[in-house]
Order: sequence, then structure tokens, then C-alpha cells
Amino acid sequence: MVWIKACLNGGQTRAEHPAVPVTPDEVAAAAAASVGAGAVAVHLHQRDAAGRQSLRAVDVGAVVAAVRRACPGLPVGVTTGLWISAGDVGRRLAEVTRWADLPVGERPDFASVNVGEPGFADLVAALRAAGIGVEPGVWSIADALALALALAGAGAGPWVRVLVEVPDGPVGTATADADAILARLDDLAVPGPRLLHGDGARCWPLVAHAGRLGLATRIGLEDVLVGPDGEPVADNADLVRRAVTVWGAARRPV
Repeated sequence: MVWIKACLNGGQTRAEHPAVPVTPDEVAAAAAASVGAGAVAVHLHQRDAAGRQSLRAVDVGAVVAAVRRACPGLPVGVTTGLWISAGDVGRRLAEVTRWADLPVGERPDFASVNVGEPGFADLVAALRAAGIGVEPGVWSIADALALALALAGAGAGPWVRVLVEVPDGPVGTATADADAILARLDDLAVPGPRLLHGDGARCWPLVAHAGRLGLATRIGLEDVLVGPDGEPVADNADLVRRAVTVWGAARRPV
């Protein structure tokens, strides 16, 4: 069975695809449709009233609550991307620390934290203090080593999932790059289930590779705006349905 997370919006705008959900109600509707298509969790980028990505607790709480109303019991994850605070590590940490004050129903189940961004360890500690799980984002072999070293630090591990993200580089090397990172994580005995995904042109090859390896993956308008053959797609749910098919077709018999 495929374990697939729908990544609903990211930093995309409706100019890039008309189905990108922005408001809490739109994100909730997209989450419900994606679950109907086969997703078992969602990842979202919370927005403020102007549609900009935000780290403010009020914006996080509003969209998480909306998704929970539409999809009771669905695991909900959010971003902590440093770009949202314009690279200000201290401001990001202060904003995320305030998530601990959110009512339980408005608090995300987990948050992604890119290992290569400054302030990783402190941010992990703040999320744990708020009762929020952590998905470290590993983009390179160097990130894999940094994550292994973080396990010795206060507040690090265990991880909800380790996100092996392979966004950059030629399409032809995507699977080899992914395999190198996965092998390094295993060599370093980094614990936690792996989730493999790419971005843009690398997205669909890595959905298929996740299927071959039997790993979790993700899909959505954050990562790609077209289907596996470059065809137009209607929305997040359409992408999820196609990803379930691609993952299943690639799965090796056990």
C-alpha cells in the first residue's frame, strides 16, 4: 500500500496553477479531496490574510483547525522554511515557539525542518516543547551527516519521518542522487521512516523510485504542476490519484 502525503500549496500562486489553495477553507477542501484520492497525510504552507506564507501562530492555527474540521484524524504538517522570515533565524524561532500556545486542535501534528538551514537544533527543540513532531528535510549527503550529528544534541530525534528531498540537478541523476542519500542515512544509522520525493521535473521519477523501494512519498501542487507525462492536471487530488498509480506500477513484488 502506498503511503502518500499531499503537499497542497507550498509557495505556489494561482498564477502558476488556478487550483493552488490559499485560504484555510480552500486548503481544507483540497485536503479532503486529496484524502479521497488516496493521501493519508497533508503538508501545507500556512498563509496570512494577504495570501503570503507565514509563521505566525494565528495563521498556523487557522488553517490547521480548518483541515481538522474537514478531515478529522488526518495527520497535518506545516512548513518552517527559513525564507518565510527572510532568513532571520531568531525571528523564525520566536514565531515557532509561540505555536506552543495554540489550542491542541489548532496545533500541527508535525512540521518539516530543513537540516541545512541555520538554527536547526534550536527549532527542533522548540517544536518538541510544543508537542509537535519533526520531519527533518535532508537534501544532500552533507545533510545526512549533519542529521546524524544532531542525534547527539539536546532535543534531537526520534523523527516522525526523514524527508529525503532531491530537488536540484538533472532528471537523469535523480534516482542515483536519492540512493546516495538513502545509503548514507543507513550507513549512519539515522532512525526513522524515510519519505522520498523530488521537485519539478524530478518529481515523477522519484515517485516511481519510491514505489520501487517501497518508501513513502508525497505529491501536490507544491512540488509539481503537471502529470507524469507533462500533461495538465486539475488539482491536488488529481496529482494524488496519478501518484498512486505511478507508485503502484513501479512497486517491486515482495
